[in-house]
Amino acid sequence: MSGTSYDGVDVVAAEFTVDGDDLRLRPLGHVGLDHDEGLRAQIQAVLPPHPTTIEAVCRLDNRLGEVFADAAARGVELAGGRVDAVVSPGQTVFHWVDGGTVRGTLQLGAPARVAARVGVPVLADLRAADVAAGGQGAPLVPAFDALLLGGRSGPPRAALNLGGIANLTVVAPGAPTLGYDVGPANALLDAAARRFLGRPCDLDGARAAVGRVHPGLLELLLAEPYYAAPPPKSTGKELFHAGYLDDRLAALGEPVAADDVLATLTELTARTVAAACDRHQVAEVVAAGGGVRNRTLWGRLAALGAGRWRLRTSDELGVPAQAKEAYAFALLGWLSWHGLPGAVPSVTGAREAAVLGSWTPAGPDRHAPPVAPPRRLVIVS
Repeated sequence: MSGTSYDGVDVVAAEFTVDGDDLRLRPLGHVGLDHDEGLRAQIQAVLPPHPTTIEAVCRLDNRLGEVFADAAARGVELAGGRVDAVVSPGQTVFHWVDGGTVRGTLQLGAPARVAARVGVPVLADLRAADVAAGGQGAPLVPAFDALLLGGRSGPPRAALNLGGIANLTVVAPGAPTLGYDVGPANALLDAAARRFLGRPCDLDGARAAVGRVHPGLLELLLAEPYYAAPPPKSTGKELFHAGYLDDRLAALGEPVAADDVLATLTELTARTVAAACDRHQVAEVVAAGGGVRNRTLWGRLAALGAGRWRLRTSDELGVPAQAKEAYAFALLGWLSWHGLPGAVPSVTGAREAAVLGSWTPAGPDRHAPPVAPPRRLVIVS
């Protein structure tokens, strides 16, 4: 799994078994593999608002395929040397949203290179089927959240992922699962860290912790129309990118210290997430993703939710917070392997629940009966 932060690949291995109505997931291990600076720059160069070429996209597609193939090989090691299938969702480089409707989505990662490396079928392009059914193609993790948090009485509970984008899933007894992209989590923070600190991120939120929230900049950021749009909705770095931040700083018309920019962006994420949690009157928020390591962001979320909802990490439920999204996509792979839908229409807005992804085989299809290679083709009428 390589998310919108494009800082590396999260690799997990999982074993699934069915026990009556329960699907049991046994985590077999996870590892994080960092991208080198050259690859990060190559990804950034094709992301909006940068102009690009088909050549650059092709080169990146195949380089990412090699990176994901190496990652899949590590996953096979985690599984003890044998797996049935690999899920490789790819690197999202564009999510085409037009007037609130998703028209298309593009992930790179040459799944054929992954299949050639590990010798098993590879599931990729998981978002396109939901888009074709009229959905947003995102978020997809709510299928995992609904199974993990569902089946319990009491008030609504939420699952929060703090990646490049903050995603929220709301699970309530007797109600359809809700889920959507709230807004930026690490996307703008990392852009600011690169711009002002020359670093990929503000480690642990240390610089934000010594900065002060700038009221004027925060007001400009909170005025973004996306926050007021009703779900289903999804977004990414096609909206929340470095140029977006530059435009807001320019509109402010006064300089803002680097630490204050980081503090303000941290407050933006905390407030938009907290507002969403309050809107759905959740009693508990189970968080995961790289953002849980940001102590400043975590502290603000805990403070804003105090007395209203409990904040904890998915580790407490047995799902490593840094690997939860990868485990969720492993589940989506298991569902597709068995011909079961993985998208949740109440989340994505699709007309129907779609079976996700496209399979890249590694040799003969194991579901087809064996047949000898043909020697000639005969046309019949």
